[in-house]
Amino acid sequence: MNISEVFIRRPIATALMTAGLFAFGAVSFTLLPVAALPNVEFPTISVSATFPGASPDVMASTVATPLEDQFTAIPGLSSMTSTSGLGTTSITLQFDLSTSITRDAGFVEQAIQAASALLPKNLPTPPTYRETNPADSPILIYAVHSDAYPIQELDPYANILIGQSLSRVDGVGQVVIAGQAQPAVQVRLNPDALAAKGLGFAQVSAALNAESTLQPTGNLEGRREEFPLNVNQQLENAAQFRKVIVAYSNGAPVELGDIATVVDGLRDPRTGAWFGTKRSEVLLIFKAPGANTLDVVDKIQAMMPQLEKSIPRSVDVNLVSDRSLSIRASVSDVEFTLVLAMALVVMVIFLFLRKFWATVIPSITLPVVIVATFGAMYLLGYSIDNLSLMALTIAIGFLIDDAIVMIENIVRHIEAGEPPLEAALRGAGEIGFTILSITLSLAAVFIPVLFMAGVVGLLFHEFAVVTILAIFISGFVSLTLTPMMCGQFLTRESGDQQNRFSRWLERGFDGMRDLYDRGLVWALRHQFLMLLVTIALIVLTGYLYVVIPKGFLPEQDTGIFMGAAQARQDIAFAAMAKIENEYAAIILKDPAVSGVVGFAGATGGNATENQARMFVQLKPFAERPSVQEVMARLRPKVNKVVGAKFFMQAVPDIRIGARLEQAEYQYTLTDTNTDELYHWAPILLAKLEGMKILSDVASDQQIA
Repeated sequence: MNISEVFIRRPIATALMTAGLFAFGAVSFTLLPVAALPNVEFPTISVSATFPGASPDVMASTVATPLEDQFTAIPGLSSMTSTSGLGTTSITLQFDLSTSITRDAGFVEQAIQAASALLPKNLPTPPTYRETNPADSPILIYAVHSDAYPIQELDPYANILIGQSLSRVDGVGQVVIAGQAQPAVQVRLNPDALAAKGLGFAQVSAALNAESTLQPTGNLEGRREEFPLNVNQQLENAAQFRKVIVAYSNGAPVELGDIATVVDGLRDPRTGAWFGTKRSEVLLIFKAPGANTLDVVDKIQAMMPQLEKSIPRSVDVNLVSDRSLSIRASVSDVEFTLVLAMALVVMVIFLFLRKFWATVIPSITLPVVIVATFGAMYLLGYSIDNLSLMALTIAIGFLIDDAIVMIENIVRHIEAGEPPLEAALRGAGEIGFTILSITLSLAAVFIPVLFMAGVVGLLFHEFAVVTILAIFISGFVSLTLTPMMCGQFLTRESGDQQNRFSRWLERGFDGMRDLYDRGLVWALRHQFLMLLVTIALIVLTGYLYVVIPKGFLPEQDTGIFMGAAQARQDIAFAAMAKIENEYAAIILKDPAVSGVVGFAGATGGNATENQARMFVQLKPFAERPSVQEVMARLRPKVNKVVGAKFFMQAVPDIRIGARLEQAEYQYTLTDTNTDELYHWAPILLAKLEGMKILSDVASDQQIA
């Protein structure tokens, strides 16, 4: 049975079929998402709860513990990480890779409902959960700052105008605002004034709640018409709050301004973000799963000029980090390598065969196979990334083998005197099942990768599938298009038709053959020496295997690295912010750094106030050394900062559980008896140095 006969005898149909495959693949190539690595989804759910004013130990015991007790009963849960900070609790649930995230989300919701009876009754909002991908890094980072406006007046521009607008862009998964400075009125009560008026904290709190609550006022009713009364009772600034009457003392009204210092401030004054050393709000933009990183970045950057026109000129919006730059560069490098490999393969074919059509035919079939593979990748929902392109690059050697085997066998029959069409039919019939067996055996090599478990199997699954697809498509094209073109275009060339270049190449190949022959004879005459060399190579290989650095993925230079500063547990927020600015000033002086953003305080990325984080964006690779060299020369400089330790880590294309911080509890005194505090404060301060346990207690209490 001749598999290729029907395609050889119908050249037009075969050409149209091939053109259809090529066209579909070419269109699919433009639709494929582009990323650094395959879209690896880890079944991860993040649960968060807020309880303003609660200390970390209260959050851990009253909020985190009841939730953890319920989560441990969820089937398929592989790990659980809980972090409690000042007024916040964050629990990360990692499930088995084989589970369904939709099913897991249902179990998490049921667990939250079951724990609701054990949570504090005055919890402002129930715990919330969302699906997350811990391997994601922000694709864009913007910093919003101004020298003319206070930080709290920037929040409407950064959060509402820019943040919410960008979150609606197709492909954007989440916009996180670090250092969000929401305006609020701060009331700092004076205990002495309260005592003089005979008032307590509870009375003041109740009065403020009553004044700031929107309530229906009533209606004006007439004989024929009725009008609702709309009175705006919402207090908006410190000046209005100062005039609030909280009680009456000896018949006289007591205003809030008489017993407290009321100022316009921030809702959370113990968190902040900086662009360099300027206070700002930082927007971290994450893409949605499966979205095309380059398309999302292009859409956002096309949208930003219009958004910037809607904000005052004195408000600056700076692009700190663009993740697409490194992705474009890495994918472009792999694409160039792919094209270069194809060109080298064609060149080698020409040097050895030295026939025009014998070179043109594989030069046509090879791009057809590559482009058709893009079509199969599109149908499977894959992306153009470093691993899929690497699979195609590796497969080029396999792909060309099928065409070469087919062409050589057909050329053999043509040189024996058969007409090209008959030679194509006979040659394809003889070699067809051989090509089929080669295709199946090559594909079988990558089957074990498909069944690899864990993160490695999840990451390299696309690599194996793309390689297998390319091999199967190559086998199909070698059995259809290649023999058809051989039958139509190959001709027999006599020895007289060989030119001087061909004869020169033939002499060169003969010389290489003779050199190999002499080397082989020498090796056979010195068998003992060759045995020693072989043993030495085996020993050297074993030694190198032991000493060579090992890791999940090679070191990657994405042009960005993260820094984490950790100070003593009792440090105040203002002191931590000062340390963060010192680190930022040092890093900004490095000629390889283009931008730095950092944030400190108990916020989403930090569990405690004694930590600060930074994103450091480097200049283009052509203008700087590697990220490892930059971090190495920065370490001695940042180590000179007193009061904290600084950790640095390059941000790779994918992060598997990488963490810079050391999660610890930080305890903050939020409520106590004033007389007891005055009594114990001198004693605690006197023994502070001798009692190491106090290093776990924050000393940022404020006594008005």
